[in-house]
Amino acid sequence: MKTEIEIQESFPVVTTSSRLDEAHRILKHGESFAVFDRAGGIHPGSEQGLFHEGTRFLSRLELTLESQRPLVLGSTVRQDNALIVELTNPVLTARGEKPGDRTVVPRDTIHLFATCFLWKEVCYLRWRLHNFGPDPVELRLELLFGADFADIFEVRGTPRPERGTLLDPEKEHAGVTLGYRGLDGAVRRTRLAFSPDPEEMTGAAASFLADLEPRGEATWTVTVAFRTGDREPPVLAFEEALERSGAQLQARRLGSAGLRSSNERFDDWAERSFSDLHMMITETARGPYPYAGIPWFSTVFGRDGILTALEMLWLDPAPARGVLSYLAATQAHREDPENDAEPGKILHEARLGEMAALGEVPFGRYYGSVDATPLFIILAGAYLQRTADRAFIESLWPHVERALEWIDVYGDLDGDGFVEYKRRSPAGLVHQGWKDSKSSVFHADGRLAEGPIALCEVQGYVYAAYRAAAKLAVALGLNERAERLERQARDLQQEFEQAFWVEEIGTYALALDGDKKPCAVRSSNAGHCLFAGIASPARARQVAETLMSDTSFSRWGIRTLDAREVRYNPMSYHCGSVWPHDNAVIAQGLSRYGFKGMAVQVMSGLYDAVLHFDLQRMPELFCGFHRRLHEGPTRYPVACAPQAWLAASVFLLLQACLGLEIDAPGGRIVLQRPELPDFVKTVRVRNLSVGEASVDLVFERYALDVGTHLERRDGEVEVVVLK
Repeated sequence: MKTEIEIQESFPVVTTSSRLDEAHRILKHGESFAVFDRAGGIHPGSEQGLFHEGTRFLSRLELTLESQRPLVLGSTVRQDNALIVELTNPVLTARGEKPGDRTVVPRDTIHLFATCFLWKEVCYLRWRLHNFGPDPVELRLELLFGADFADIFEVRGTPRPERGTLLDPEKEHAGVTLGYRGLDGAVRRTRLAFSPDPEEMTGAAASFLADLEPRGEATWTVTVAFRTGDREPPVLAFEEALERSGAQLQARRLGSAGLRSSNERFDDWAERSFSDLHMMITETARGPYPYAGIPWFSTVFGRDGILTALEMLWLDPAPARGVLSYLAATQAHREDPENDAEPGKILHEARLGEMAALGEVPFGRYYGSVDATPLFIILAGAYLQRTADRAFIESLWPHVERALEWIDVYGDLDGDGFVEYKRRSPAGLVHQGWKDSKSSVFHADGRLAEGPIALCEVQGYVYAAYRAAAKLAVALGLNERAERLERQARDLQQEFEQAFWVEEIGTYALALDGDKKPCAVRSSNAGHCLFAGIASPARARQVAETLMSDTSFSRWGIRTLDAREVRYNPMSYHCGSVWPHDNAVIAQGLSRYGFKGMAVQVMSGLYDAVLHFDLQRMPELFCGFHRRLHEGPTRYPVACAPQAWLAASVFLLLQACLGLEIDAPGGRIVLQRPELPDFVKTVRVRNLSVGEASVDLVFERYALDVGTHLERRDGEVEVVVLK
């Protein structure tokens, strides 16, 4: 049965119950990603495949032994982002020693060990067969393959009235090329190369003979290269490519602070998160950029990239610099209603692929995001505080000024002092905050809000953006500009308190509609106002208590929507589910206002949840059902995993609990009343850099306190602990 899952209202994901039951294994490098089943296979008619630049370059990859599918022993994605699969044989009838003879190979006689990874536009696969039986055996392996060259939006379920032309397979020595000429004029090709040479090969299959003595082994490798136009990626030897892939991961580790704790399961969560971030970060011409999520959002998203960079900033500031550079380079320069673009506005998303090139989807370069622009300024301010990289900020300042101009001129649609959104592109997103599904903004009686819509968290972001820009201006010697920005922040805070506070529900309204009527709904959005600092201290406490109430906090995490609200549905995308990144942002806000115990509760709930997920990998979101004894959280059907901002959430959660701030211009690390959850006794942070200096810190939980120990210090840096 087919089902539409609400993600973006104009472009839902069409899925089936069989897909929901399938456990996937995910790989990514650069502009390429792979979705396999647990056996390392790709089945036609599913969302699985090898994708490159928004197109599926391989839609079938199935291995058989004597025409039967092997049995799965297990599979995992290692910390170096290589897929490992172990298979064995069912009962087989194989060739005997003499021509025409047949012999029975008992089940579990042959062990197949498969390794697969992506590196620079090529997928590398290697199968190693080992005969554990007492007799020699000769087996026929067959690899079935195919390429439909479907656009990612086709795979999601968006229909197309016309498609391009599949080209005839081109068989060459030890390989075959599959091709497609798109309606955009681009020719895309998939080149499969085999070693050793197949015994037989067609345009859809390659077969090999394995002659295995007792305890004998045989190995085959396959490379799948993605070619667009005349660009042909270099194909390396398997071991060389694997070594280069591992070296890149090691280099990223050396450039980042490291974590170790007394809890091995917590370390697994942190390590998986780091590996997933490495996987999601793509090296662009402007620097490293964390792509949003696999499979539906493996591309640049402004909001996602900014929040991911903020979450991991204290550990590694390099992605923040890459995100700021990329978004500055793609900042809108003119009005373009078809793409919801206006001067100074920051990108929402950028897509490659045939449908984006043809305008069949509006996301080739799309600006329909109301919050990416103030978040861009917030990240710029946080980056300077983390790195003291004044030269970079000086080069970025014109883009910050243009972003501020967008906020003041284009963002405030009706001149009331608040930033609103209303789409201009008929094909664009109706809702342009992070909750962009069609039912995400509504009134207490369930009526959907009509625009222009001013979201509460967006006003918080704008307030924080004004204050961040003021600090940047001071750093650049622009004191009068800084004073004006601080005044704007103060004025906005006063107006926000008057317009958005709803005493009856003990929190800020989700939004103001086009008639300036508040959407008096309890939502997680208000928690972002704590993160931004716009909330008054007295009301911050009420917001915190509302968020941590039994109707909002599921004991796994804070729901996107309180269970008392009329549109609450724990199985919905944005109206009752739990999003880890949302919780991490809220936890940082709770910590900011001194509610450390609540931040620890949030982290503890998510830690308990991650123990139930495959590979210790938190999904993009999960259902918001209340925690039940002896049961895990309920999965959301088509959640992305891995996803960048959820992978980084563990690091922001820990930062919130420790109250950790880095003041690079002042050469200080500040720890405000650090706390640790019950599941860890000690946490070690190694190689935490501040300018040219670095430290190793140890946090140890005692009965009534958390002690901080300076284990190593190189260079001039001060560690300040505030109790």
